Formats: sequence, C-alpha cells, structure tokens
Amino acid sequence: MTSEYPTLLSPLDLGFTTLRNRVVMGSMHTGLEDRAGDINALAAYFAERARGGVGLIITGGYAPNRTGWLLPFASQMISAADARRHRRITDAVHEAGGKILLQILHAGRYAYHPFSVSASAIKSPITPFRPRRLSARGVERTIDDFAHAASLAAEAGYDGVEIMGSEGYLLNQFLAPRTNKRRDAWGGSAANRRRFPVEIVRRTREAVGDDFIICYRMSMADYVPDGQSWDETVALATEVEAAGATLLNSGFGWHEARVPTIVTSVPNSAFVDISSAVAEHVGIPVVASNRINMPQAPSRSWPTPRCS
Repeated sequence: MTSEYPTLLSPLDLGFTTLRNRVVMGSMHTGLEDRAGDINALAAYFAERARGGVGLIITGGYAPNRTGWLLPFASQMISAADARRHRRITDAVHEAGGKILLQILHAGRYAYHPFSVSASAIKSPITPFRPRRLSARGVERTIDDFAHAASLAAEAGYDGVEIMGSEGYLLNQFLAPRTNKRRDAWGGSAANRRRFPVEIVRRTREAVGDDFIICYRMSMADYVPDGQSWDETVALATEVEAAGATLLNSGFGWHEARVPTIVTSVPNSAFVDISSAVAEHVGIPVVASNRINMPQAPSRSWPTPRCS
C-alpha cells in the first residue's frame, strides 16, 4: 500500500512532532459529542479510526463558551471537568497509535439558541434567532476563551487544536463584510476584520507553548455575496501563519451558501486547486479537503499542488 501511494502515506514532519502519514480525518459531528454519557462510545469511534491508520484525527466542534454552543447545552470545552472527561478519548487514540486534535468552534449567529452573538446583529437566514453584537470587551473575552479551551485540550491530552474559522461560523462572520458592519478596531478595513481570528491564534499559541499543534481551518472560498476576496484570503493565511499556526485546513462555503461542496454530485478533488493556490503563499502545510474520498485522487495531484 505504501509503495502504491508513497506521498499520501509518507510521514509529515511538523518540527516538534511527526504525523505517520498525510491522511486527515476531518471534523464531523457524530451526535455523540453533546452527551457526557456517550464519551466512551466517542472514544471507541476515534480509536477505531486510529487503528485503521489515519495520520491525524480532528473531533467535532466544541464551544469555548456558552454563547458559542451550536444548540443549548451542546458540546463544550470550558472546565477542568470537561478536560478530565476527554482523557478517555485521547488515551484511546494514543493507545491505537494515532494523534488527535480538538476542534474549537464558536457558532456565532449559527447558534440555535437566543443567546447567540456575532460581529454585528445580523440574523442568519438558516436560524430563527437574531444575534447580539459582541461588545469590544466581549470580543476580548471570546479570544481568551479560545485560548483557555486550547489549554484545557492540552490538559486533556490532545495533540493540538483546530480553530474553526470556516463554514460561516463566528470567525468567518468577523472576516466577511456580509456580516461585519463594525466601525471599531474589529471591523471596517480588511485588516481590522482579520484581527479577531489572528489574535485568537496568537493568544492560543501563547497559552499552549510551542510543542502543540494549532490547525486553523480557514474558508478558502466563502461562496456567499460580500464574502472575503481572494486577496483577503491570502492575507489571512499569511497572518495566521505568522501568529503561530502549525497547519492550515481548508473549508469551502458557508452553511447558507447555495454552492454544493460535499454532496456526491461534486466532482472528486473539486477544490484542491484552491487550497494549492493558498499553499503557494505560506510555509506551513496546507490540508486539502472536500470530496477527496479515494486515495488515487490526491496522489494523482502531487507533486504539482503544494498541499501537504
């Protein structure tokens, strides 16, 4: 198998740690994240994938605070008790020879509860609740909450975290003119709109130290009106790298977008070229994603694209 797909199954050196191959199991919500009683089932689920040889596993999204819940009482990483409970997951994956990241996800205006917040008080077309505009102090608290969640993930034994910055969730909402109408230090210019996610990465790196994976999942293409421009996307990638990210992962389209990105009608590897174009501008590995469901697909693409 290794000789058939030598690049895909070759190790990836991240400097302070090495992935056994370049296969990433991306974040998916299994329905097991939100109930404490299902933690053993979730641990078994991830351990089975690790035994199968996946190089890096990323969990479903966990909120860094209660306003970031997807649903009331949804999955979260906000306390020492949460971290202790997750030890069952990380121990199971490590015993199976794998590595695993905890995804930190703040739903923003996609939250399905009345306490949602966003860059601006603009309702999502796919949820019934109008979000509250985060105050400047609230922005600072949220940044600290991301860093705290990452510290808890380290205590829980995770190899790193993925900061969810795509698919139209809170970080995306700060980045796009569509949802960020602010005129303070966190909005207005493209540089100000990028400040929130970049600062999250920077403070997270300060909180966890150098020997901890920080993967930033960025929206390579929003596919909504008034989303980020291509130049803004490239600028974000370079700034996130400078702030301390270890990896960039690819996301495509907001949840409210009308462009299909994961259904079976989408051609295999349809978005690899976009991720590869971003990879040309950074020095850290970039993960290609979406409809890469056969090992032949990425292997045929190498070595032309720079995705790792």
